[in-house]
Amino acid sequence: MKITVLCVGKLKEKFYREAVGEFQKRLSRYCRLELIEVADERTQEGCQKAQEEIGKEKEALRLLSHIRPDSYCIALAIDGKKTDSVGFARHLEQLGISGKSDVVFVIGGSLGLHRSVLDRAQETISFSDMTFPHQLMRVILLEQVYRAFRIVHHEPYHK
Repeated sequence: MKITVLCVGKLKEKFYREAVGEFQKRLSRYCRLELIEVADERTQEGCQKAQEEIGKEKEALRLLSHIRPDSYCIALAIDGKKTDSVGFARHLEQLGISGKSDVVFVIGGSLGLHRSVLDRAQETISFSDMTFPHQLMRVILLEQVYRAFRIVHHEPYHK
């Protein structure tokens, strides 16, 4: 299975880069992992909704250019479907079994995702009703993908 994590913005903090690197290493025995970062749009604090929408649309064009037509796209969105780790693992396993072996997870930036990205996605998932920094969300997603592969392979992993 190929897993792509498509993100808006770069990881600036060293501790996030180290955590992502650790999960890249761990996941290498289970899947081909690709991380793609696209530039984020700078908006001023307190800008108007119209300006935010323009920024999200520009980010969306960059994101969508990296999603192949045959990729199964899952967008991370606060109002997406929630599941537990076992359910997430079974879902990833089922995608692979059903021939959807190119899975792209999309993480928006501080503005969120434009409607065009959400429309392209076959599904949206949410890890919480809380809002997390998009940099931290990469780490959380990779940890859950790693946990999912451990569950599917009946390997122990801390709870």
